[in-house]
Amino acid sequence: MNIFVAKLNFKTRSEDLQKEFEKFGQVTSAKIVKDRETGRSKGYGFVEMPNDDEARAAIEGLNEKEFDGRVIVVKPANPKPAANE
Repeated sequence: MNIFVAKLNFKTRSEDLQKEFEKFGQVTSAKIVKDRETGRSKGYGFVEMPNDDEARAAIEGLNEKEFDGRVIVVKPANPKPAANE
């Protein structure tokens, strides 16, 4: 399951995000979205977890909880629209 994480601390690193989600299960990737020009965090990211039950537990356990000094929002990511739409 792909999980959307928002309201992140701008200093949070992808590794920090991965470690936090690994408390709930296996994480295949954790990526914080960065501005192309400045390289600074945009304050949100995505975490990929292969096990849906673990992913749901992570969403429930982390949504609206404090992480790295900020209260974050965690929810299932919307699927990417098809390129031809």
